[in-house]
Amino acid sequence: MNNSNRNRKIFIVVFLAFVTLFAYISYDMSSRTTAPWNKPKQLKRALPGALPDSDSLKLDSLLEEVK
Repeated sequence: MNNSNRNRKIFIVVFLAFVTLFAYISYDMSSRTTAPWNKPKQLKRALPGALPDSDSLKLDSLLEEVK
């Protein structure tokens, strides 16, 4: 009986460590990842001027204004 109680405690400790580690890794990955619908916003914040304005009909393929 004593041996099974010890094994149960070891199992619980290992299980809690695994769940904690998995939760930390999940949180870390989610904090470093950008959702697909936020990528243009992130690029605009990181590199202002890297993206053309939303109205790009006045721009040609070389990003020069068409007269």
